[in-house]
Amino acid sequence: MFEKVAELKAGGLVICPDPLFSGLSEQLGALSARRRVPAVYKQREFAAAGGLLSYGTSLAEAYRLVGLYTARVLKGERPAELPVQLATKIELYINLKTAKALGITIPLPLSGRADELFE
Repeated sequence: MFEKVAELKAGGLVICPDPLFSGLSEQLGALSARRRVPAVYKQREFAAAGGLLSYGTSLAEAYRLVGLYTARVLKGERPAELPVQLATKIELYINLKTAKALGITIPLPLSGRADELFE
């Protein structure tokens, strides 16, 4: 896939969140860095491994919500009566080293909003 993106001279790649990719974020990040393809994925590990950036819901926040629901059920509340909740904390991680290698300048307002910058 990365070879084809590079061959087509695409401007970048957005890797959609999918169970197929959930355990491969580090490998995907390393591949995108090696192939010099600007790529975005949803998990922090992707940016840490060399992907340009990751942007998505906080896994820790999602687990926290699961814990709260579990506690409510264990205390006797009926699951069917619990409200639907979504993790609303969105995290942004930017790999500045990758951006520099790709010749991409990350605007200061964007890097200022990042949860973590990798240099």
